[in-house]
Amino acid sequence: MLFSLVKANTRKNTIVVLDGVRAVACLLVIFYHINLINLRLHVWQPAALGPFITALAVAGGSGVTLFFLLSGFLLFLPYARALLCGADWPSARQFYLRRALRIMPCYYLSLFLLILVQEPRYLQPAHLQELGLFLSFFMDSSRATFRVLDGPLWSLAIEWQFYLLLPWLALLFRWIIGKGTQRKRWCLLLVCLLLMEVWGIGTHYWGNYYLANPQQTVLVPRPLLNVILFFSYGIIGKFLEDFAIGMGIAACYVLAQQAGWDGLLAGLRRWSVWLWWAGLCVLGFMALWNCNQMFRHSIALLDPLYPAYEFYSEAGLSLGFGLCLLAILFGPASLQRPFRWVPLRWLGLISYSLYIWHLPLLVNFGDHIQAYIAGWNGYLSYCLFWLFAVLLIFPFAYTFYIWIEQPGIQLCDSLRKQKSGEKLA
Repeated sequence: MLFSLVKANTRKNTIVVLDGVRAVACLLVIFYHINLINLRLHVWQPAALGPFITALAVAGGSGVTLFFLLSGFLLFLPYARALLCGADWPSARQFYLRRALRIMPCYYLSLFLLILVQEPRYLQPAHLQELGLFLSFFMDSSRATFRVLDGPLWSLAIEWQFYLLLPWLALLFRWIIGKGTQRKRWCLLLVCLLLMEVWGIGTHYWGNYYLANPQQTVLVPRPLLNVILFFSYGIIGKFLEDFAIGMGIAACYVLAQQAGWDGLLAGLRRWSVWLWWAGLCVLGFMALWNCNQMFRHSIALLDPLYPAYEFYSEAGLSLGFGLCLLAILFGPASLQRPFRWVPLRWLGLISYSLYIWHLPLLVNFGDHIQAYIAGWNGYLSYCLFWLFAVLLIFPFAYTFYIWIEQPGIQLCDSLRKQKSGEKLA
């Protein structure tokens, strides 16, 4: 019964492996948070495990990057078809309606429950400004709301802001690309995405500088610069470099299916396994680099790279995940098979609710059992958190999906069918 959702989704989603990839992204984040909670409870210590296992233990935070990459890929696909193949231009109204029905019901109900149970102070007049940031999806732009209440919520703000920006960004690309040959449009689109990548990396430089130097300004008065930073950078950036790589993969995917691009398709298939291993190597290096950032001098060889991490880490992670995603999309059945596994795809379908709720539930569980697991074997206490996740958090997320997310998805599908029927009539 549980997996009937996956079979129903298979009929709608032709890229079925992406459900499994989405599940991997969510599991990475859960893995990361369980490890951090156990670190806080002194179940394990980096010095005891060594740098390589520690790097693996704290690498799961990169699952957020994979989520951003997937969003860039999936949401840009119809725009890539329009820009490169002359398909109908996607309706901005339909795009925004679908995103709102998919994101808002689950988010707002979760937000209300979290505030009611954990932080009722946000309902008091003194904290209405912070509540407004949560309600408007700008909780990533103020230190008063960044990673408070529920840590993963900041990334939902980044996602939502990308949703708002994408149709306008695509229109800008269309204006730049024009109506030349397909290869010319492809080259110009690559230039646009490269500039988007450079902008994403560059904002880390000036954003970090001006946040660290609140008296400095450029061209405009500092109060106006603060407003610009609020919308264009927030606290840690808008991660456009991640979305840009996902959008580039979408363009490759579209062209590989078109006549006249057989060489691209053949090359991606031929090199898919090499792309997979290259991506894993990049991700392995990024995991070690991240470990040295979190635990200084744990990998002394990487100490000289310490200042560069905050500027280039997302570009490195999204490159590694992007190579792996290309390999999965165009690789052999043996490479795709794990991501087609029905239980994994089922987790991918409920990953949104799972992503929102796993951390507050895990933290609450850890706070309640901390006194009881003192002195336990580290492996037993660690497994206890995963048992709690499987037996309680996963079913809770499934229930949320059925009762909150699915009605919004079904309403969106019915509106889309109704719109298609009106066009045919």
